[in-house]
Amino acid sequence: MAKKSEAELPETTNGFSLGKFIQGIKEELEKVVWPSRKQIVSESAAVLLMVALSASLIYLVDGLFGWAAKQVF
Repeated sequence: MAKKSEAELPETTNGFSLGKFIQGIKEELEKVVWPSRKQIVSESAAVLLMVALSASLIYLVDGLFGWAAKQVF
């Protein structure tokens, strides 16, 4: 396969264009599938429940190790 010469490569602009940046943002935001309110509430509740359960488990294990350390020392 022959390599493309520099003349055949498309020209690229070096620089920042605020208009193209804003246009790109709008195009990407149109692709986003936004969740419904019901989905947000249920998933937020699941996260809060898991955080509470994890914190409780850590608290209980910490208490157990604290009690065991007092018994040993």
